[in-house]
Amino acid sequence: MTPNAMEHLTTAELEAGLGRIRQSPSDAGVVRLIVRRPAPNDREVVQEAELDPKAGLVGDSWSRRRGADADTQLTLMNARVTELVAGDPDRWPLAGDQVYVDLDLSVVNVPAGTRLALGSAVIEVTDVPHTGCRKFVSRFGLDAMTFVNSPTGRALNLRGINARVVQPGSVRVGDAVRKVSGKD
Repeated sequence: MTPNAMEHLTTAELEAGLGRIRQSPSDAGVVRLIVRRPAPNDREVVQEAELDPKAGLVGDSWSRRRGADADTQLTLMNARVTELVAGDPDRWPLAGDQVYVDLDLSVVNVPAGTRLALGSAVIEVTDVPHTGCRKFVSRFGLDAMTFVNSPTGRALNLRGINARVVQPGSVRVGDAVRKVSGKD
């Protein structure tokens, strides 16, 4: 099987994975994967990246693809969700996000305005919804898109979150990701 080919999970199979996803750490987790997207549909898995308030993830095509909207500079996805929908770790980058973390990204746990330390960098969660696209459907199936955008999926931010870089720094796979401030 190639990294792009996989039988898609059914809604029932996806829902069966919710228990494991809900067990994600709430305050301190770990960076599991970093992916730079130098051009549309290109992915570079890197062990370390620089985060910059103007460039986002240095070397990523964010600014060329989305303009200068800092609120969508960086996307994070819960690694447990990625593992569920993508299966094989070689397929994780197909989700299209840049940083995959083992951390509860739910609206309750990391609402807009929450700041997270990733390595020596600090990012701030924005209120721009991250809902996916037809590429997500083609790679993981319509049931997966429906699952991550269901009321439960939106509350848990299963498709991920948007963020902006507020303090430059380096982030490495294996680094801690932890809340450093947030809304009360």
